[in-house]
Amino acid sequence: MCGIAGWVDYNKNLQHENQIADKMSRTLAKRGPDEHGSLFTTHALLLHRRLSVIDKNGGRQPMTFSNAGETYTITYNGELYNTNEIRNKLLLKGFNFESHSDTEVVLKSYIYWKNECLEHFNGIFGFGVWEHNSKKLFLARDRIGVKPLFFVDYNNGIIFGSEIKTLLAHPKIRPEVSKEGLNEIFLLGPARTASMGIVGGIKELERGNYLEFTHNRIFKKKYWQIRAKEFYDGEKIAIKKVKALIFDAIKRQLVSDVPLCTFLSGGLDSSIISTVAAEHYKNLNNTKLTTYSVDYKDNHKYFIKSFFQPNSDKEYIKTMSNFLSSNHKNIILDNFALINALDESTFARDLPGMADIDSSLLLFCKEIKKDFTVALSGECADEIFGGYPWYHDKKLLFFDGFPWSRSLEIRKNIVRENFLINPDEYVREKYLQTINTVDKLPTDTKFNNRIREMFILNLDWFMQTLLDRKDRMSMFSGLEIRVPFCDHRIVEYAYNMPWSIKTLNGREKGIVREALKNTLPKNIVERKKSPYPKTFNPFYMQAVSKEVIKILHKKTLLKEILNHNFIINIIENPEKIKDPWYGQLMGAPQVLAYIVQLDRWFDRYKIQII
Repeated sequence: MCGIAGWVDYNKNLQHENQIADKMSRTLAKRGPDEHGSLFTTHALLLHRRLSVIDKNGGRQPMTFSNAGETYTITYNGELYNTNEIRNKLLLKGFNFESHSDTEVVLKSYIYWKNECLEHFNGIFGFGVWEHNSKKLFLARDRIGVKPLFFVDYNNGIIFGSEIKTLLAHPKIRPEVSKEGLNEIFLLGPARTASMGIVGGIKELERGNYLEFTHNRIFKKKYWQIRAKEFYDGEKIAIKKVKALIFDAIKRQLVSDVPLCTFLSGGLDSSIISTVAAEHYKNLNNTKLTTYSVDYKDNHKYFIKSFFQPNSDKEYIKTMSNFLSSNHKNIILDNFALINALDESTFARDLPGMADIDSSLLLFCKEIKKDFTVALSGECADEIFGGYPWYHDKKLLFFDGFPWSRSLEIRKNIVRENFLINPDEYVREKYLQTINTVDKLPTDTKFNNRIREMFILNLDWFMQTLLDRKDRMSMFSGLEIRVPFCDHRIVEYAYNMPWSIKTLNGREKGIVREALKNTLPKNIVERKKSPYPKTFNPFYMQAVSKEVIKILHKKTLLKEILNHNFIINIIENPEKIKDPWYGQLMGAPQVLAYIVQLDRWFDRYKIQII
């Protein structure tokens, strides 16, 4: 994985814009610590920062190739998991290859198929291709939205990059936030509307989209969307297909020229990935897989069972690490470090995020990076196979809004009047925009319609928040994390699977459990869904409360926005936060930590309200 950036301006000679290019490139140094490259032409410059994973010598970028009177240059961030298949197709079309990097395959795929190359790809990516003679820029993002790509267009120009901070490094873009941006941060955060970068008029290229820019003309198209289809497979065939798809996705993502490990929480998803990876390494060179888990200092003393988090990971991790004979490492995070990392995790994300859920992952990734460059993680299985409580609790399932953020009362009251625009209507509009695009069959029942809506709500909102978190925290640490369950073939198959099959034996992710029952230990297969671990240590609540009180006494723009009395009430009465701020785990401590992240964001980015 890497970091990319570029600038096209048809009214300006960019060949000597070294200072701006260097400033933009430096913002991507953590994403690509191994190499950096650039291309300067009259009207376009392309930048690249590389984290070397496959073909260290042959994958340098930007990469240029000429064919049939046109010259093409690519800057690419991502991984293709069907590189060999596509290379073989192109060899038959007369192309030759000088490396075994996927970058060269992506570039020559674009040269041959143009925008239709995206239909051939199985992978995660954000990339740009500049056509030197036709003066056209092509940008594309993967189907699921695992890899980021942001841009700002203006009269006869466009600026793009992997991160928001990269665009803010350009003098044309100011760190300004509109009232609509405040709505996003306070009413939807840490989620955000897919097309919005919140600050500086920055937009995000939505998942499954490509963009063409030629002389002030933008053409944007969605090249992939999930379609409703009749499901003809019976239960037994579905079990076999699910297992085959999952195993194939994992095996494809084990290809690496640098050390690779896995996350292991003892949950179903990470256990499946770790099992396939352990077997792969055993057969490949008889080596042990290294697995990692995360916990917090003294967490066992304070752990509290809940509807969302019924048990801790410890005993299940031990079961799996013994089962795999893996070289297991349990990273214990200090709660004081967790608070300090709120600043860095905000900078990594360029926005306030999931509070300690972000900062803990950042610290976790930094520890893993000491020994590894690539890791596999079980993200996104719950969204596509119905693992979350809001799929199963009828009250949550048919809640007429975002089920992971049900109450707007805290969100509206945490801000002073006049800073938010029509809060209820704003959130309602975003919700309806999503469910109104859901593809359904005329034969679907009311229940099936709702399951499809919930699937897309998760895919477009909750999952995107988690993927943002995973990408920014890991890449900020120079660690590449792959997510096999995000394989688009699995997503498409799961979307059309009847609920009765998806929840075989009356269990969440029942089809996955049944498919793997003879592969994993019984207690792992039967374990109830438990989310990413959070800290339960009361020290954390005490510490973030002190930080927030400091913020309320500072002379800042944020102080003018916040409702002091309401926030003090949260500090003094944390038990009154009944519904999570976001997701399953963000209670009172995380609401306060979100305010801390807001303070760090306003300060570091010099945010202004317009």
